[in-house]
Amino acid sequence: MNNIPDGWKEYRLEEIAEIYNGNSINKTVKAEKYTGLKEGYNFIGTKDVGFDGIVNYENGVKIPFGESKFKIAPADCVFVCSEGGSAGKKTAYITQKVCFGNKLFAIVPKTKDCSSKYIYYFTRSNNFFDQFKSLLAGIIGGVSNKNFGKINLPLPSISEQQHIVTKIEELFSKLDAGIESLKKAKKQLAVYRQAVLKESFEQKENWRCVKLSDIGAINLGRQRSPKNISKDYPTKYIRAANITETGIDVSDILEMEFTPKEREKYYLKKNDIILSEASGSASQVGKPAIWKNEIENCCFQNTVIRHRIAKDNPEYVFWYYKYLYMSGYFSRKVGGVGINHLGANNFSDFEINIPVSMEEQSSIVSQIESRLSVCDQIERTVNESLEKADVLRQSILKKAFEGGL
Repeated sequence: MNNIPDGWKEYRLEEIAEIYNGNSINKTVKAEKYTGLKEGYNFIGTKDVGFDGIVNYENGVKIPFGESKFKIAPADCVFVCSEGGSAGKKTAYITQKVCFGNKLFAIVPKTKDCSSKYIYYFTRSNNFFDQFKSLLAGIIGGVSNKNFGKINLPLPSISEQQHIVTKIEELFSKLDAGIESLKKAKKQLAVYRQAVLKESFEQKENWRCVKLSDIGAINLGRQRSPKNISKDYPTKYIRAANITETGIDVSDILEMEFTPKEREKYYLKKNDIILSEASGSASQVGKPAIWKNEIENCCFQNTVIRHRIAKDNPEYVFWYYKYLYMSGYFSRKVGGVGINHLGANNFSDFEINIPVSMEEQSSIVSQIESRLSVCDQIERTVNESLEKADVLRQSILKKAFEGGL
């Protein structure tokens, strides 16, 4: 590591701290022997450590105080995930004596001249993660205890460490307050969007209430072929995963076999409305989008419902679906075990309110898009600010460990 401030020293983690992994517990044994106990050390696994550093101590798993085979991490130490997708990304400051999993490193300072909180904030920095990433090995992606100890840490006096920790927490507290305000603003925007849509679709004089099947053909897509791609009739197709909150994602389009007759039956036409028919999460079922011919000669799979509007304004119907989706109407109508399904037949019997005249339908669409475009602009600004907050957090940490605070 370069640019060590005057008066600081550079140490390997193994020089200033004890580093050790915890114990693995068989899933069945954990459930039968260590779950639901009233007394014992809380057992912390990787899943109990958040990417934000928050630890779920009360996960229901405890190790009895008398069981000596389990390693114990003292309060005022640091955890770092050692392998897998969260390796080096999940780190935490531990506030109570716990037992812990074998995919976590415990970092326990050897002397009082080294602050655990100082080490913790260092593990939150890009400086630490860049070093950690360079040591990753194996198919799963992990760092051994021996190699982990080679990570370099810039270390000032204990009084300076404490000053740096205090300053970081002061700045992070202000940053977190700003982030919380931004997140609150996003929630308020979601409430406003739903209010705009609710108001737009309330039944009015001379409107008609119709079944969805009465205003256009409703079809479920083709089942996935047992073959991956046919050399004779390869066809791009849309699945539920391609339908997003903001439209259709064509960056991850798959292909399978559609015969000419199947292409005719399952092709997507401009202004078709498509909805996610199935999902592991009920809240994701019924997510709508309008097909704008993003891909020529594209078909759709059976996790997607296509509604081809006959005479009415498809954009009016789309926004109505958006309202039903955002209000949770579709999620309350799902069925199935494991995978939630909306069901094309069930969907066909749903009813919506719709103006008689096309002019009124178009007028409502214009009003909705005008009002929600302002929301979209505000949300883009909020999202940009949240991204800048992450950059600012790293900037604070960079300055901290270069003596800039």
